[in-house]
Amino acid sequence: GELIDFERHLGVIKTITANVKIPVTADIEAGYGEDKETIVENVLRTADVGVAGINIEDSLKKQMGLRTMKEHCTLLSAIRMALDNHGYQDFYINARTDTYFQTENPFYETVNRAKAYVESGASGIFVPGMIDYDEIKEITMAIHAPINVLSLPELTNCHVLQELGVQRFSFGNALSDKIISFLDSNAAQLMELQDTSLLYDY
Repeated sequence: GELIDFERHLGVIKTITANVKIPVTADIEAGYGEDKETIVENVLRTADVGVAGINIEDSLKKQMGLRTMKEHCTLLSAIRMALDNHGYQDFYINARTDTYFQTENPFYETVNRAKAYVESGASGIFVPGMIDYDEIKEITMAIHAPINVLSLPELTNCHVLQELGVQRFSFGNALSDKIISFLDSNAAQLMELQDTSLLYDY
């Protein structure tokens, strides 16, 4: 939600890229900026710390709603041009659209935005919230770029998604939420029982 300072966010990304052996894609929300120039600069700074790509979304952060399609296409084109001009021709731009979170009857709006975003330089399209198998199949056939969906209780099986044409699957903060919930529960029990035996239950 862009609730931390971009410098801190960038520092975390830099630490991760310096300590793992696989390509890292960084989520930079809506770009951490109110104008195109700031967002493009933030993308370049993110590329400079060694990531292979970014997720960038079309949601507004200080109010509900989405950027207009034209505004977001202009931004994506500027990002792609800047990356190419700075030697990042293979940099992956995962263009996230929040149509399924913020619009009614989102499917056709999603298809239109996805096509426009790819034409504007996006490498792939991320559609969190889309769970209907028929819609997923239709969008993977309509868009000539990798489609990324988000794990939800109704959408969990990678093999099924692969058959539908999905090429990227994100589980967001579901795993970390589960781990934190487990830690919270066990810490509460430790304080209540004043006994560490539960740590050795397998």
